Amino acid sequence: MPGNPIDAAPAATTGPTRRRVGRPAQISRQAIAEAAQQVGLGNLTLKAVADQLGVSVAGLYHHIRGKEDLLRLAAEHTAATSEVPLDHGQHWAEWLAEWAVYNYDAFVSEPLLVDQFLAGAINTESIAGTTDAILGALVRQGFTIAEAHAAYQLTSSCALGSALKAIRQARARAAGRSEVAELYHVLDEHEPGDLPYLRQYLALMLTERPEGFTSALTTALSGIAVGRGESPDGIAPLVDGALADRRAAG
Repeated sequence: MPGNPIDAAPAATTGPTRRRVGRPAQISRQAIAEAAQQVGLGNLTLKAVADQLGVSVAGLYHHIRGKEDLLRLAAEHTAATSEVPLDHGQHWAEWLAEWAVYNYDAFVSEPLLVDQFLAGAINTESIAGTTDAILGALVRQGFTIAEAHAAYQLTSSCALGSALKAIRQARARAAGRSEVAELYHVLDEHEPGDLPYLRQYLALMLTERPEGFTSALTTALSGIAVGRGESPDGIAPLVDGALADRRAAG
């Protein structure tokens, strides 16, 4: 028969395993992932995470293998805990636009996620439920499973490509450069009649400054609509609405 817990209490406070005053709480991979998210991928170091948890760097090595493992853990946690778009019966183009904007913002706000994504750090299990939800919403609106997958792949690629361009431009600005200045430098090395279409593009950038992501996403979704025999006329407002809703929520 188990002993009386009151009788056992003194042994719990006087035995050799008693925790020393000031000893940090036990940590886990989950706690490390949460601390890494609080630090931010852009500032992520073993020391920063250890300081956030109040432990030593050596203590982290009981749970992770090093900086790369820490980055993978942080990336998976960020992907698993980010607030994702919800299916509430919206038009398929609005649904895809919301997901594209979500992916674009995730990569632009945490550029190191791109490296982890390309390295396969965000494992299939962590995104399986999300992928199923996206495909299901499209199938319920008349897409075949193949069409649903192709549509999501297209808009995801659009988001990732636009995010890569935005990250590159941001890094160039931080280094005191700009895309326009770099392209004009290239033109200076050529004859005036060379690269005529690049010159037209630069003229457009200097006058209209088109929003690349919005334009690319609208074009992609319009193409899907035409392929389905639907009018593309209402696509642009849906994209604008998804962008506005995401910005307001963020």
